[in-house]
Amino acid sequence: MKHGKKYQDSAKLIQQNNYEVNEAIDVALQTAKAKFDETMEASIRLGVDPRHADQQVRGTVVLPNGTGKTVRVLVFAKGDLAHQAEEAGADYVGAEELVAKIRDENWFEFDVCVATPDMMGVVGRIGRVLGPKGLMPNPKSGTVTADVAKAIADIKAGKVEYRVDRTSIVHVPFGKASFGTEKLAANFNVLMDAILKAKPAAAKGTYVKSVVISSTMGPGVKMNAAKFVGGAVVTKE
Repeated sequence: MKHGKKYQDSAKLIQQNNYEVNEAIDVALQTAKAKFDETMEASIRLGVDPRHADQQVRGTVVLPNGTGKTVRVLVFAKGDLAHQAEEAGADYVGAEELVAKIRDENWFEFDVCVATPDMMGVVGRIGRVLGPKGLMPNPKSGTVTADVAKAIADIKAGKVEYRVDRTSIVHVPFGKASFGTEKLAANFNVLMDAILKAKPAAAKGTYVKSVVISSTMGPGVKMNAAKFVGGAVVTKE
């Protein structure tokens, strides 16, 4: 792949492959030269084999400074729980009628789905449609719950899901370039703490093999992965 001049110029800003957290973010921000507010993403290669059920790494975490993205939440609920969802700020609330709208009209004007446990039988009818788009409610991600108010509050506040893919890498956005180094570092450290604490008991050897961050249009900036040890983020004093 041949990269453009802006990308090549940005790549020249990267002087090493073992930056500390704040240093890496500073460099990545310098590479965010697009005219829009670029998303900052972390790519963490883990020493796990995702083919084995006991080495899966998946969970959610609420970023202290949010994601910088306005998230549209759809809630499948009925009765009092539907009323609670509306009061909590859900963008769309409904039951069978929303299932039909998604199925028949190919309607996807939302970013996250939450469902109460009693609605999963109904939502399951469109599982083949929601699943490939990453929209299927799941108890592991906290989107199948009777506490819809908390679920909505967490999502709106900046909850992100992390999940290891088949290549043993976790890709997670952790904010926008406009946040600046301090807020992005706070988000990143909370994210890494969650991933470190999610280390499977069956994982052997080095857990965090590499950590790379990048802006939407910029090159990857490699961090010092050796700093992420002992179940907590070790930051430079």
